[in-house]
Formats: sequence, structure tokens, C-alpha cells
Amino acid sequence: RGHPHLTGQQPPKLLQSVAVPSGTGKSHFTEAIGHACIDAGLTVAWFSIEDLGALVRRHRPDDSLNRAIRRICRAHLLIVDDIGLLPVSPDAAEGLYRLVDAAYEHRSVALSSNLHPAGFDELMPRTLATATVDRLLHHAHVCQTAGDSYRLTAATAGKGVTPLA
Repeated sequence: RGHPHLTGQQPPKLLQSVAVPSGTGKSHFTEAIGHACIDAGLTVAWFSIEDLGALVRRHRPDDSLNRAIRRICRAHLLIVDDIGLLPVSPDAAEGLYRLVDAAYEHRSVALSSNLHPAGFDELMPRTLATATVDRLLHHAHVCQTAGDSYRLTAATAGKGVTPLA
């Protein structure tokens, strides 16, 4: 509750959570940050990257995308989960860039990804990736998780596995 970023005493920061491989806790980590913000009385908006692509497609025909992004940016924390898990559409890449650009130096963004930001040009055109990563990493706290997937480890050890009858 008294953290300077949560009380507005310091400018918003991006929290970039990078996890390779899957199953090392990146989504749980961003979810915990979101819950801490809610407990502190702040608002949180949570998206997958494809949710952002759908937003672009929904608002492009009537040219209301900027208005929709501004409305989303009213939340104190914006979370985009699981970037880099699957290939993204051009609309999703555009949606991520537009959200990051609108939030830059105004709102906090927590992003979980299976790709390091240096690899974002695998997701989107290089120019768009460079602009997105530039804004993401300026003022960022990067948290990198490591280790084996907890789901795969449990499954291969037979924990939580029920044999079929």
C-alpha cells in the first residue's frame, strides 16, 4: 500500500517479466502484482496480446481505437500476459504497440513474455518492435524467471496425474 509507485509519488514504471521456458511463474507473478494493486485501491486491466488484436479490429472501422486505448489507460496498471507463446497477428502487434505507446510515462505496464524484449522482432515488424521495446524498457524493472516448468515437473513425477480407468 505504501509503495511509491502505487501511491503516485514516483512516475509509473513498466514491469517486464520475462520467463523462458513456460511454467516458471510469469503469469502468477503478474497476477500477484495486479492483486496487490487492487488491494491498494487501484484499478487493473488485464489482456492477452490477442485481446489487443481483437480490440484493434473492433475499433478500426469507426476510427475509435484511440478513444478505446485512452479508456483502457484509465486503469492504474495494465497487464499483458503471455507474449511470445504463439505467433501474433499484425493487429495484435499494433494493439500492443498502441497500448504501450499510450501508457508510456503515464501508466504502469506489467508484461509477461516467453521472449526477451530483444526478440520481439520475431513477433512483429522490426520497426514496430524497436519502438515498442524502446518504450517498454525505458524506466523498466525486468524480472527474469528461470527453472523447469512446474507443471511438466509435476506431471513427469506422477504428481497430480490420475490414471485413466
